[in-house]
Amino acid sequence: MQERTDHPDENIGLRKLVLYRDTVVTEAGATPAEPARRASVAAVIRNPWVGTGPSADLSPEQSRVAPVLARLLTGRLIAALGGADAIESFGKAAIVGTAGEIEHAGALIHTPYFGNLVREFLQGESIICFADTRAEAGEELVVPLWHKTHAATRSHYQTISARVSDAPRADEIVVVAAASTGPRPHPRIGDRVTDPVVTTETLEVVPS
Repeated sequence: MQERTDHPDENIGLRKLVLYRDTVVTEAGATPAEPARRASVAAVIRNPWVGTGPSADLSPEQSRVAPVLARLLTGRLIAALGGADAIESFGKAAIVGTAGEIEHAGALIHTPYFGNLVREFLQGESIICFADTRAEAGEELVVPLWHKTHAATRSHYQTISARVSDAPRADEIVVVAAASTGPRPHPRIGDRVTDPVVTTETLEVVPS
């Protein structure tokens, strides 16, 4: 897929991009078998729907802006984490500024114009887990991640925090894509596909 213009900042009202990256070196006094690298990339853009009202059709701007964001964010994630092959889990999020609707956040990340492309660029198959909210500048958002091809793989259920100190302004949206190259440190709580069947009938006591 090609970006819609050689100047995506002009095309989507991009003000800034923020990359966060970390690596867990030790946990509980021990080095993980495969230390995972995690990253999030946030794009701060002008909200194209500010002032349009709750009956406005969001689809024209959605199909124009979201694909550009998908390419920008995943491209930087891939570069930060050593390639799409290295990425094992992913997630997405958005924070809409106070002059916008929460639906404006959803219009960008809960759409095939973003989600399908993020999944394709990162070589995933799973539905992408998400978070969204409306907030003032500097609000932190916890972005959930899970395995990009095996969503039931509990070892990859993890989170990464995303925050842009001066965004979103009232008329902006922060859109985030996040990923990890591996599981949580020392995963050992089993897996959904191998769990025993647990119901109120299989337990002798269920505390009230």
